[in-house]
Amino acid sequence: MISLFQIAYKNLFRKKARSLLTLGGIALSSWVLVSLLGFNHGYEEALNRDIGNLGYQLMVMAKGCPYEAATLMLQGGGGLRYMDPALVETVRREPEVEGITPILMQAYFDPNKGENGGIAGYFGVDPATFPAMKPFLRFERGAWFSDNDAEEVVMGHEAAELEQRSVGDLTLVPEKNVPLKVVGILERTGTQDDGTIFLPLGRLQKIAGTPSITTIGIRTRPGMDLAALEARLYRLPDVQVVSFTQVRQTILKLIATARVMVLSIALIATLIAMIGVVNTILMSVLERLQEIGILKTMGAMPLDVFLLVWTETLILCTCGALAGVAAALGLARVTDGLARQVLPYAPRGGLVDIDARQVLLTVAIIVSVGLLSGLYPAWKAGRVKPLDTIRGES
Repeated sequence: MISLFQIAYKNLFRKKARSLLTLGGIALSSWVLVSLLGFNHGYEEALNRDIGNLGYQLMVMAKGCPYEAATLMLQGGGGLRYMDPALVETVRREPEVEGITPILMQAYFDPNKGENGGIAGYFGVDPATFPAMKPFLRFERGAWFSDNDAEEVVMGHEAAELEQRSVGDLTLVPEKNVPLKVVGILERTGTQDDGTIFLPLGRLQKIAGTPSITTIGIRTRPGMDLAALEARLYRLPDVQVVSFTQVRQTILKLIATARVMVLSIALIATLIAMIGVVNTILMSVLERLQEIGILKTMGAMPLDVFLLVWTETLILCTCGALAGVAAALGLARVTDGLARQVLPYAPRGGLVDIDARQVLLTVAIIVSVGLLSGLYPAWKAGRVKPLDTIRGES
């Protein structure tokens, strides 16, 4: 015995071109919607991963330091403000602090970098505290420095590839002409550490001719009141505090505008697709009035006709939603690349992460809205009067 779904399926394929065009519109709206949901999830995950890979939740630096650091990176010159290393012990005594690590950042102009030269950045880190802050850093070859004054460097994966260095090679600090031995090369992490050259803090302070530091990284104890700690740190003279929770919120606010725009596009696409559903099903009903009249003459009740037409809507929306989800999954990398072109900041890793929950939510939304759109054509079909249709008066 032929089922309701089989009849509805055959009815849709009477006008293949019209049904396929409607299916395409539904698939497009489904693609945009599930990609947006996947982007929301993927972006936050990637951003949290980026911040988590920093190894600490707070940074203390000299006032104006970020802007001067940018100047230094662009011009390779001085002007970078430093902090008194005595602040390290002051910060360490705070009860919320679980661990700290002092950092000195320096940059020198390397005439052999690129076609016209470039800036080489160096991070002086404390071998006693920095590796513990970033236990996820693993070595492709070699290990960390032997002591805080060793004439050694550890290179990130990309930095070693760019300079074509291996463990045991010598590398020269530009401008200072100080040779240092490469003792370790890190595995690729997908973070900014890949392009970093690490030196022992004491050695870089001697090369730079300063006993100062530029940054203190702070890892806090779980469950502590970060706001209270930040308030106390702000009372220290000539320093500013950067909270990565605030950084995360700021970045999320920056992309909120882009998300609203994409959501608007998804809603418009869904609306257009549903208008297409109404048009397709209603046209199908109007073309089959006599057929529906004959069905009723043979004993079909209004509810039977209503369910038949509504089933056609269900098949159309479900197939379109699944096709859109399949397209979104298959083209996730393309969507990822397009998003990176327009975003002010894109963390490393995949930006579009579509999981089963988002797939089910998208299909549920598309099918629910589609069924609502199909109510009027189905209701109109159920109200057809057999005698009027046979006489051709409906």
